[in-house]
Amino acid sequence: MPEYEKAMRPEDITRLFVERSNAGDAAGVAALYEEDAVLAYPPGERTVGREAIRVLWEKVLAGGPRFELEQPLPTLVSGDIALTSTPPKDGAGARAQVVRRQADGSWLRLLDQPEFAPPTR
Repeated sequence: MPEYEKAMRPEDITRLFVERSNAGDAAGVAALYEEDAVLAYPPGERTVGREAIRVLWEKVLAGGPRFELEQPLPTLVSGDIALTSTPPKDGAGARAQVVRRQADGSWLRLLDQPEFAPPTR
């Protein structure tokens, strides 16, 4: 595995995600997650574990999607756990991630809710 830049602040993960996704680097995206991370994607499903996340992102990135860096909402930090989030452009819901500080001081995603849209009535 190549040596990837580490997220030294929780907010760095979003930037690194956008850079690696736009480069088509599924392994680089997966490297932003802990080994046993849980990704709530595809919608209504869960993808569990870094390797499964890498396989999923290979499929997603094969279509050549482009991601734009969004202005993050304020990060909430409690010790070695943090909640990061960004508002989607359509204003419906938010993307949220629980990240954990690693032994080397870097941060990785533990839980990832890429999109949450409240139910419509």
